[in-house]
Amino acid sequence: MSELKTNKISTNDQNNVAIDDALGLKSYTTTQRNALTSVAGDMIYNTTDSEPQYYNGSVWNSMVDPAPDLQVEFLVIAGGGGGAGARGTYSHGGGGGAGGYRLSFDRDLSGASSSNEEKASVTFSTNYTVTVGAGGSGGTPNTKGTNGEDSVFGSVTSVGGGTGGEYYNDSGGTSGGSAGGAAWGNNATATAQQYQGSAGGNGFSSNNQGTDRAGGGGGGAGEAGDNATSNDGGNGGDGLASSITGSSVTRGGGGGGGNNTSGGAGGGGNSGSGTKANGGAGTVNTGGGGGGANWRSSDSGTKTGGAGGSGLVVLRWATADATIGATRTGLVDGGVQTDGSDSYIVFTGGTGTITFS
Repeated sequence: MSELKTNKISTNDQNNVAIDDALGLKSYTTTQRNALTSVAGDMIYNTTDSEPQYYNGSVWNSMVDPAPDLQVEFLVIAGGGGGAGARGTYSHGGGGGAGGYRLSFDRDLSGASSSNEEKASVTFSTNYTVTVGAGGSGGTPNTKGTNGEDSVFGSVTSVGGGTGGEYYNDSGGTSGGSAGGAAWGNNATATAQQYQGSAGGNGFSSNNQGTDRAGGGGGGAGEAGDNATSNDGGNGGDGLASSITGSSVTRGGGGGGGNNTSGGAGGGGNSGSGTKANGGAGTVNTGGGGGGANWRSSDSGTKTGGAGGSGLVVLRWATADATIGATRTGLVDGGVQTDGSDSYIVFTGGTGTITFS
């Protein structure tokens, strides 16, 4: 015969049940549970499975979310932003910002030198989207460049880098994963995506036609772009190093601001140098920002900013725990590789879906 034991029963004016101590469900092993004569709504604690369960009238169901089948570490880098163009009358362009940088590998830092993220929880036989973002195009005067494109793994999205500022169009740079640098005479007003990248640098404040019109460096994954100083543009901000593929590689550098500067470590494009020159492109598969163009001359003409580098998606998991599906239509990858007891795969282009089993 069932027996109810309690210390006190009292009324509750909120028209519900209040319990001021933990509610203890009756414990059963799976064998004992299956021997019960149960009705819908019965609840127990299953000591075999170490979880509370309820009976729906036909089967016993868990009252906790099931554990994921697999934990996947990731590095997701978006495409870098294009550097700004330049035109006659001494107008140097700002450098492009690096693509957003998100990392869950626990030995390294994530974007903006923040703590690494949680690993991705994966369910077997479920489609997960992977997209490798393209770099943005370099800008020409009066036609700004474009932001880099986003990169994606499942619910993880890294935002494309922002374009550099061009004096006659969008002079403060553009917001993105990392922000683009500003054109001469302007402060950087664009913002970086939180925990994905850094700010761009300021253009030099003076408006001396023969000199002083340098652009700010694009923000990198690890640090902000430098401010321009007189004739010299700001260097691009440095990226971040990760050993998710087994060896340390730096990616996510910002583009150098025009004139005569370096892109940030990790694929940032150099600015144009000399009297007049196009900006250098960000390195492919680093998410590096494009370098700003320069024009240190009074004659007419235009120069183009460097294109941003394309992004990258890297996935890593315990070899013994799972296998990635062989069908990866639309994606470019180097196949599954190993590092110790882990497997990893590097996606360098395209968009498609993947599965694990």
